[in-house]
Amino acid sequence: MEMSQNHRRTSRTSFLFAFIAAWLFLTISSDEDYYKLLGISKEAGTREIRQAFKKLALTMHPDKNPNDATAHEKFLKINRAYEVLKDEDLRKKYDKYGEKGLQDEQQGGRYESWNYYRYDFGIYDEDAEITTLDRGDFDAAVNSGEVWFVNFYFPRCSHCHDLAPTWREFAKEMDGVIRIGAVNCGDNGMLCRSKGINSYPSLYVFRAGMVRKYYGDRTKSSLTTFAMQFVKSKVTELCLDTKEIYAQVLQHLPDLEILTKSSFEVRLQINCVYLFAQVGKVDCITDSELCASLYIQKPCVAVFKGVGIHDFEIHHGKDVLYNVAAFAKESVNAHVTTLRPENFPSHEKEPWLVDFFAPWCPPCRALLPELRKASIQLFGQLKFGTLDCTVHETLCNMHNIHAYPTTVIFNKSSIHEYEGHHSADGILEFIEDLVNPVVVTLTPESFQELVKRRKSSETWMVDFYAPWCGPCQALLPEWRRMARMLSGIVNVGTVDCQKHHSFCQGEDVRAYPEIRLFPQNSNRREQYQSYNGWHRDAFSLKAWALSSLPRASVDLSPEDFKRKVLGGKDHWVLDFYAPWCGPCQQFAPEFEVLARMMKGTVRAGKVDCQAHHQTCQSAGIKAYPSVRFYPHLGTTRRDQGGEHINSRDATVIADILRQRLQQLALQGKSSKPKVSYNRSLMLTKAAFIKMTVKAILK
Repeated sequence: MEMSQNHRRTSRTSFLFAFIAAWLFLTISSDEDYYKLLGISKEAGTREIRQAFKKLALTMHPDKNPNDATAHEKFLKINRAYEVLKDEDLRKKYDKYGEKGLQDEQQGGRYESWNYYRYDFGIYDEDAEITTLDRGDFDAAVNSGEVWFVNFYFPRCSHCHDLAPTWREFAKEMDGVIRIGAVNCGDNGMLCRSKGINSYPSLYVFRAGMVRKYYGDRTKSSLTTFAMQFVKSKVTELCLDTKEIYAQVLQHLPDLEILTKSSFEVRLQINCVYLFAQVGKVDCITDSELCASLYIQKPCVAVFKGVGIHDFEIHHGKDVLYNVAAFAKESVNAHVTTLRPENFPSHEKEPWLVDFFAPWCPPCRALLPELRKASIQLFGQLKFGTLDCTVHETLCNMHNIHAYPTTVIFNKSSIHEYEGHHSADGILEFIEDLVNPVVVTLTPESFQELVKRRKSSETWMVDFYAPWCGPCQALLPEWRRMARMLSGIVNVGTVDCQKHHSFCQGEDVRAYPEIRLFPQNSNRREQYQSYNGWHRDAFSLKAWALSSLPRASVDLSPEDFKRKVLGGKDHWVLDFYAPWCGPCQQFAPEFEVLARMMKGTVRAGKVDCQAHHQTCQSAGIKAYPSVRFYPHLGTTRRDQGGEHINSRDATVIADILRQRLQQLALQGKSSKPKVSYNRSLMLTKAAFIKMTVKAILK
């Protein structure tokens, strides 16, 4: 009895402490100007943010201030500011909504020891010979035509720190021969995932579309030997400094042609593309009228396309050769134009995507190359333009632009603001949502019909929101993204509680956003589960939804593996995992999505490699999670290792499996799949959107 009372007393104390800690964290993280806290401007890039935070961390860390009772609270403030501003999506939410847009984000509540910030934080930030690349300039760098050798690292990785001294010496030796780069995957997780980086450090050479991974010894001589095979020119050792050689070469090159207003217009009448086919310069002091007509207020590089001076694009990236060259190449092939009051699509019949931006804004600069990619995919369906709000402030104010970048689709009388990820794929997905919405807009009547009277096999997730609510607006793109992930598995809807206030009150909705899941096979149709998780990102919401569904995959024992997979007559896709493995836990809901996508065609199974180590070892499993495909090949007994699939995305894996099954069917080596193959599944996302986007843009 006494132990039970002590346990309850301890539980109450723990709960009280947790409540106070959470309240303290929310209190100290509110109403602060994060930029001022770190002593940076709103123009600061990721590297500047990291450097500013590191400088403060080394002096303000509680470890260095043991006698300051407020040191912990002070450090939490700057740590919160750093965690938000370094993340592109969180930074935009903060710029647009302030702290209220981050109420569901718990960044900054934990921090490392002083030694971590001193020795492990931003390993190559101070090295002049190593270029730290972020998502905004990575593609421009590696596609510039120069040879880049890039080190993808993680701050907490011990092997990354072991390599660092060698990488620095290697960079000094290669200075002027090839470009040496580094990507901090702690700050650029999305970039690293998109490049397939699964281990650290990962070393890759990039050259004009070619990508080669380095697997050799991590010694300077081995790195040099590997790198030099990609250098076409013969390099001779000289006793001159590379910068001195560069300066002397420039002296012998002819100067750029000086263009006047009249010669400039004549050139553009002759050339389809100016500055790419030919290069020139305009003196905006002498020809101030020309520059003023183009709203050019400071030195810049521009690409003019087509005939005349109206279709052009201004470069807003870094003023370094590889970035300018990449911009010129991309801009020539893309269909993005710089907008001005004269050509702004106010009354255009054709649909436009307009990006309202500020040149000083790092997320804006990161989005511009993604817009160019999307413009190529949607050429002929949608026009793309950018408007500089530092130049055209009045025009931006007319459209209530308060944060950058703000991307809007103007389609006659319809206006749709883009709230997704700053990527070409994100833009294409947004267009796809406009054409074929995956989120159902529910009214009180349709809620009763679709949700309350749902079939026993249906599951619904519903977001009760208010348009004026900052967290609701921040949730919107994640909600759509989650709906796409769960398409065909879970039905997803929204209810506007500003428009249907009485209905929401009747449903006992007291705060926004309120996320509810109405499960399948429920005896009471009004029964639901409320989401109380900290994170409202698409992946967290998807995992929560899938946890309520019956599993589509099966657990396999060693006997099952031998009898059903190796000796059976079904196609199998297997997830080899370990219970302690973090990436395995993250992949588990994705594998469930895959199992449901392939149901009736390929069976899905999971093998616990901690419990069945010998089975996994026999299958050649060396990393977790590992996805393997075991096709049924007639009478041939299957190889224990199966066919490795290098992806953790359910949609990608499903496409690979379907293509493989089609190959087997065409080769006559496999029986027909239980479900006929749908050739339309072979279409790329971009091709699908091109075929369907006309429906909304007519």
